[in-house]
Amino acid sequence: MTNLRTDYCGELRTADIDRTVSVCGWVDRRREHGEHLAFIDLRDHTGVIQCVVDEKHDLRSEYVVRITGSVRPRLEGTVNTSLATGEIEVGDCEVEVLSVSEPPPFPLHDRVDVDENIRLRYRYVDLRRAKMQRGLRLRAKVNRAVRLAMDRQGFVEIETPMLVASTPEGARDFVVPSRLNPGSFYALPQSPQLFKQLCMVGGVDRYYQIARCLRDEDLRADRQFEFMQLDAEMSFVGQDEVFACIGEAVKDAVEAATGERPGPIATMTWLDAQERYGSDKPDVRFGMELTELTDAFAHTESKVFTVPCIKGINLEGGADSLGRNAIDELTDKCKRWGAKGLAWFRVRAGGNGAVALEGALTKFMSDAEQAAVVDRLGCADGDLALIIADTRRTANHVLGLLRLELGRPPVNEGGLNFLWITEFPLFEALDEAGSPIPAHHPFTMPHPDDVHLLDEGGNALLDVRSLAYDLVLNGWELGSGSVRIHRGDIQSRVFGLLGIGPEEAEAKFGFLLDAFRYGAPPHAGFAVGLDRLVALLAGEENIREVIAFPKTQSGGDPLTNAPSPIDDRHLEELGLRVLPPAT
Repeated sequence: MTNLRTDYCGELRTADIDRTVSVCGWVDRRREHGEHLAFIDLRDHTGVIQCVVDEKHDLRSEYVVRITGSVRPRLEGTVNTSLATGEIEVGDCEVEVLSVSEPPPFPLHDRVDVDENIRLRYRYVDLRRAKMQRGLRLRAKVNRAVRLAMDRQGFVEIETPMLVASTPEGARDFVVPSRLNPGSFYALPQSPQLFKQLCMVGGVDRYYQIARCLRDEDLRADRQFEFMQLDAEMSFVGQDEVFACIGEAVKDAVEAATGERPGPIATMTWLDAQERYGSDKPDVRFGMELTELTDAFAHTESKVFTVPCIKGINLEGGADSLGRNAIDELTDKCKRWGAKGLAWFRVRAGGNGAVALEGALTKFMSDAEQAAVVDRLGCADGDLALIIADTRRTANHVLGLLRLELGRPPVNEGGLNFLWITEFPLFEALDEAGSPIPAHHPFTMPHPDDVHLLDEGGNALLDVRSLAYDLVLNGWELGSGSVRIHRGDIQSRVFGLLGIGPEEAEAKFGFLLDAFRYGAPPHAGFAVGLDRLVALLAGEENIREVIAFPKTQSGGDPLTNAPSPIDDRHLEELGLRVLPPAT
């Protein structure tokens, strides 16, 4: 069969007037015009063109047709300025029906909201919508730009295995039973972490891959069971070189998608991010930073403010925009997030022009304490001062969530604000036995200035910084990476602190540790979540909108009905049997 079309629907323009063209696509709309003619809006992935056809053609929604005719200007007064093809139409049409369609399960216009389960059940129809087409093609642009950037910087694309041994990566593995080795299982990779480090030992020097990774985690708007990441590793470098190379690839991707190249990416330490924004993935598109108030209450006589940490934020105009019911709802949320409560004060101007706090707790505060709150939070008439008094960790965490609740702009507003977060803690807490709990995988290099703290033990371990880093965009974590441990003495110390003895280390990481005995170069790496990057570039709140065939929030696939049982014969072949659910 020869090519059925000469042009795409959405690419025709006034320059094509008087040309005879053939266009193919789906019937988007049909409108009757008098007794003998009908207007057909024909759609393909490039857009819509209006075709004037004989009424005798019974063309219905989503029929697949080929229309041949002459391009001509629309009549005066009928131009559609909302369409790129709105000044022209195709007339004198011959119509060939290539495929008929039942009525679609839902309207395909982007302005119509459709239940997501129905959209995913009929995803092949949903993909025809203009928004879905834009998202998938944007994704292709990003992938292409990333590959070109990595190739240009001397990286080698290498595919790593999908069937691997189970390793502790911080999330549950998806496992695959082995038919040839009954009772044994493969794991699907949570990341190519160990293999890319082996590539460095193997002298590859610079590795990258657009890798499919799988983690059995609870799903949410920015997380799927299976996801794609730009995965990279480099030898003989530190974090600055990683930032430069990954930054180049990300900027190329943004430029390919938007036509504008981001400027330099700022850097912020994890501690600064926590203290200023209450988050390790701060959204810096807006202010409302957390303000330290603890020392202002150093001599307080109020039990409410006799706590380790007091911090606040200022909601400009909040005294008038939030009523008591709304404030009570915020207080309940703060309690659910872990705080004992929320101290709030409306700010009003007095007769002398000065502003003062109004609220039930002011009777427990001195004039100096009230003045300090007003001054430090930068309060003006009509503002709302919000304060959390608790442990430092809780105050930062709760105010960080409150800040997002009250001030975060929509995902497609405020531009693209990239940020490197550095110096994450090596350990996130101590367990009941006093052993540290790792914040990252156990091959993360401690900060060289803090290595001596490894010998002190106890709470001193929580002050050990690592050479781990994240890339954040508009409050979303785009990816993580670190400088790796390549020295045996440091690795043994970290294993020992984590309670991983030689036998356990050999069982879990033996092949990597063996490789390190044969000359491991200093190396570092990173992984960028491409689903999240594309979603943000598309202005979407949910990564499912830029994935062709995603899972639902509950992990199901309405299109194929996965996950589903397998038959007894297959179970027997694998040496498996299904037990009833635990009660």
